[in-house]
Amino acid sequence: MSVFKKLLLAVMPLLFMQMVAAEPASPMRGPGMEKVLVVMTNHSQYPSRNDHTGLWLTELTHVYDALQEAGYGVDFVSPGGGAVPLDERSQGWLYMDEAAREHLKNPVFMASLQSTKAAADIDPAAYAAVFYTGGHGTMWDFKGNKDLKRVAEAIYRNGGIVSSVCHGAAGLLDLEDDKGEPLIKGRRVTGFSNLEESLAGIRDQVPYLLQSEVEKRGALYEKGLIPFGSFVMTDGRLVTGQNPGSSKEVAQALLKALRDNKPQ
Repeated sequence: MSVFKKLLLAVMPLLFMQMVAAEPASPMRGPGMEKVLVVMTNHSQYPSRNDHTGLWLTELTHVYDALQEAGYGVDFVSPGGGAVPLDERSQGWLYMDEAAREHLKNPVFMASLQSTKAAADIDPAAYAAVFYTGGHGTMWDFKGNKDLKRVAEAIYRNGGIVSSVCHGAAGLLDLEDDKGEPLIKGRRVTGFSNLEESLAGIRDQVPYLLQSEVEKRGALYEKGLIPFGSFVMTDGRLVTGQNPGSSKEVAQALLKALRDNKPQ
């Protein structure tokens, strides 16, 4: 074998390794990309109102967009799987922004809201965090759902983050630590306040008051000075936002918690 061929064979593996290293990362979600599980309600009915509840849209879109932009994979899940109804009031001009309106016009995004995964089918080991969206519907089907409880507790015990916004804190009520104590006991937590419930005109429609239930579990509930203003709490690997106006800020707090929680 000529000296040239021997030299070529010797350097080819090194050239190949450099080519692989220089190849740009795929924009698609790969097996090594961290994922966040986003939980939404399946419930749409009030006891006596004519309008319908469901997911408060911007509490999803603000967080979803921030996670996607930061490079995190996002999976949609609901207690029973399948379709997620949209709260009618959340689509009013006062609450929507241009990004949310674009999502409403996106057939792929809207189809994903019709085919969410069921909580029973989720492997919690695949996720770095779980995020509970809000909307009044969550008060009926987040609390008491054993599969959501299993998934969120496992994510937390695996070192992941548990997060919520507004009525999504209903998903925190059942969670327990490894000693069987409420996960939120002694922790600084926020969520939709009793005052905001009264001001929203829904107090007589809900099965319980979220703030009161959080406090019953020993949480150190806090709220902003001004109702419906943005207010976010981070207590270790627990990130919560008070109301719809908090969704952008809670998205950034969740991203910070994810960054801070990465192994050094």
